[in-house]
Amino acid sequence: MRCGFFAGDVTKLVDDCAILKPTMFPSVPRLYNRIYGKIQDKFKAATGCKGKLVTSAQASKLSKLKTGGGLTHCFYDSVVFSKVKAMLGGQVRLMVTGSAPISGEVLDFLKICFCCDIVEGYGMTETSGGSFVTFPGDPQTGIVGGPLQNVKIRLRDIPEMGYLSTDKPYPRGEVCFWGPSIMNGYFKNE
Repeated sequence: MRCGFFAGDVTKLVDDCAILKPTMFPSVPRLYNRIYGKIQDKFKAATGCKGKLVTSAQASKLSKLKTGGGLTHCFYDSVVFSKVKAMLGGQVRLMVTGSAPISGEVLDFLKICFCCDIVEGYGMTETSGGSFVTFPGDPQTGIVGGPLQNVKIRLRDIPEMGYLSTDKPYPRGEVCFWGPSIMNGYFKNE
C-alpha cells in the first residue's frame, strides 16, 4: 500500500489527486461538502440536452441506490460520471468519512457520482479511533453503522438527567465503550 498526502493547499487538491490517483479516499465532511458543492454547481450550469442528461443520470442512479441496485450504471457512468470520477484521479474504489456528521443527501450524491461506497464511521480519541462503521453496500444513509469487533457498547441510564434506555421513540443515555482499544485514563488523570 502507498499513502499520498495533498500539498497542503485545498485549492490544489484536485491537481494532487490527478497525480496520486488514490484508490481509497478518507476525508472529513467539510471537504466532502466542498466537493459536493462544486459538482452541484457544474451540474446546475448544464443546460439543454446536457442538462436533461445530467438530471436523468442523477435520478436514475439515486433510484437504483435507494432500491439496493448498486452504484454503477453502464451508460451514465461512461457519459456523465466519468468526468466527475476524474476529479479524484479516476481510481477511487472506497471513500471514508468521520469526525463530524454529514448529510445523507451529500453522501448519496457522492456515492453515485464517484461510483463507489462511502463508509461513515464514529469513534473518539479515547476509543483509539473508529468504533462504529457502516458496511460497504449499505444503501441507508444517516447512520454510523454497527460496532466494530474491538469494542463492546452499552447504553447506560442516567436517571438524574431523565435519560433512559427505555425512552421512546429513541433510547437515550450515556454510551459506554469497553475493549482492548479503549484508553485506561488520561495522562495523570485516571
